[in-house]
Amino acid sequence: MATTWIIAADESRARVLQVLDREQRLAEIEDLVNPAGRAQDRELQTDAEPRFNGSQGGPASDPERQGAVEHSVRTFAKEVGRYLDRARNEHRYDQLVLVAPPKFLGALRNELHKEVKKLVTDELPKDLSWFNAREIEKYFAKGSGQAP
Repeated sequence: MATTWIIAADESRARVLQVLDREQRLAEIEDLVNPAGRAQDRELQTDAEPRFNGSQGGPASDPERQGAVEHSVRTFAKEVGRYLDRARNEHRYDQLVLVAPPKFLGALRNELHKEVKKLVTDELPKDLSWFNAREIEKYFAKGSGQAP
């Protein structure tokens, strides 16, 4: 039987669960956290950003500049991606199911190594990261999501 991992993640937490048997019981094998993922920009910034290019030649205003929380979320997605790549290199899983809110699912997908992407068998755009293993089992058993 192929080893399947379910990654239930959001901006502040990524739970790594392994399907144990044909009854699809799950065991949590890792819980990665990003406390900054729930913070507001103003809680993460210590100084105000420059707003205009004055006569002193300072930096110009950049409306596209990434906020502190968005940066923290992208950094966390990279951390999860690196974890999954290391685990793939160690042959710890054969298949992945990604479960995350749409925005974080996109960020995570962008940070996965191409070889990890090949192992993704399903994606579910839902936030189940705060469910425990039994609740996630029940969610999949009810047919609410795709079977792992």
